[in-house]
Amino acid sequence: MRVFNLHAADFEYPADNPEGYRRGQARVGEAIGSNRIGGTVYELPPGESAWPYHYELGDEEWMIVLDGRVEVRTPEGEQELGPGDVLCFLEGPEGAHKMVNRADETAHVLMLSTRRWPAVAVYPDSQKIGVFGDDPGARIMARRESDVDYWDGET
Repeated sequence: MRVFNLHAADFEYPADNPEGYRRGQARVGEAIGSNRIGGTVYELPPGESAWPYHYELGDEEWMIVLDGRVEVRTPEGEQELGPGDVLCFLEGPEGAHKMVNRADETAHVLMLSTRRWPAVAVYPDSQKIGVFGDDPGARIMARRESDVDYWDGET
C-alpha cells in the first residue's frame, strides 16, 4: 500500500520559477501510484503564486486549502479562501483560475485533477497555449497569434 501524508510532505522548489511564482510542490498522485487522478500539494510562501491565470482543456481540477489563506481569481472575480475551503475548476474558460498567497504566513493547497495526456492549458492574460505530454520533454508553449492554417506546409 502506497501512502502519502499531506502533513509530512517534502516540497521541491523548481529552480527556474521566477519571483512571484516561487512555490514548493509535492506530487501526491505519483507518490501513491495514481493513473487517472493527479494530485499535488503546493506550498505558497507569502506573495507567491503557483502558476499564471489559466484554464484547462479536457481536465477538471479541485482546489482544497489545507492551511493558510489564498486569494483565488476566477472569471467571477477574486475571493479569499481559508482552511477547509474547496473549489472546482471546470474545463474550459469558465474554469480559469489563479491563486496567490497575499497573507503573511505560508499556505498549503492540495490540487486534484483528472489526468489526460496530452494536457492542454490556455493562458488568457498572456495569450499563450501550452501542450504538455506525460514525458517532461514533450512540451509546447506558443502564442495564440502564431496560429497557422491547417494546410500550412502540406503539399
